[in-house]
Amino acid sequence: MPDTQARIGHGITMEMADLATPTVFTYLSEIYDVTPPSDTTDTPDATHMQSPNKTREFIDGLTDPGEASFEMNYVPGSASDKALIAAKGKRKWLRLTFPNGVQLLFIGIRQGYEKNAPTDDKMTASVTFKVSGEPILTDPTAPRNITAPAITGTAKVGFPLTVDPGIWAGADTLTYQWEVAATPVTGATGLAYVPVTADIGSTVTCVVTGANDDFSTDAESAATVAVIA
Repeated sequence: MPDTQARIGHGITMEMADLATPTVFTYLSEIYDVTPPSDTTDTPDATHMQSPNKTREFIDGLTDPGEASFEMNYVPGSASDKALIAAKGKRKWLRLTFPNGVQLLFIGIRQGYEKNAPTDDKMTASVTFKVSGEPILTDPTAPRNITAPAITGTAKVGFPLTVDPGIWAGADTLTYQWEVAATPVTGATGLAYVPVTADIGSTVTCVVTGANDDFSTDAESAATVAVIA
């Protein structure tokens, strides 16, 4: 029996764009529990006086593309909050990217943006879009780096540098390669790198590679200042 291809939803991204600028997407951060569009098709009763064996007949009718929804950690005043508020009463392009690179694109009208701010728990919001027209499901695509990797720490011999890989869409796995003066450092493939004496005077970067079953994409962090002793 072949191994299952099931996978968890962690890594899904949701982005939103104006219809007038369908290639300029706003990333909606801190979402979870995504429900993609699910359609239902009407079946009008086409029974008539001569229906065979006095049995009702039905025909295909119109399809309702349903709704798409997700939960999110509510951050008042964030870019996501402002974008969802501004989406009221407007038709938007939504792009849902699964970890394997498959994308689901659809037009949605924001139906609900319900916030919850409890006394003793995190603030959350529930977002619902009414889907308009038939969603488009793509073949797997190359991973996209939404926010670039970033190095933190002091560029000094013996002091560890760490990398935040950034936000990725359509990436199952992330791998790392540290570079000094644009040259890969052998064995430096983790989330941290400790500069050595030979690095003095050179800058450090980290190349993060996002990959799925079919494609890979590289994204490089900004360089540190020159390493000091």
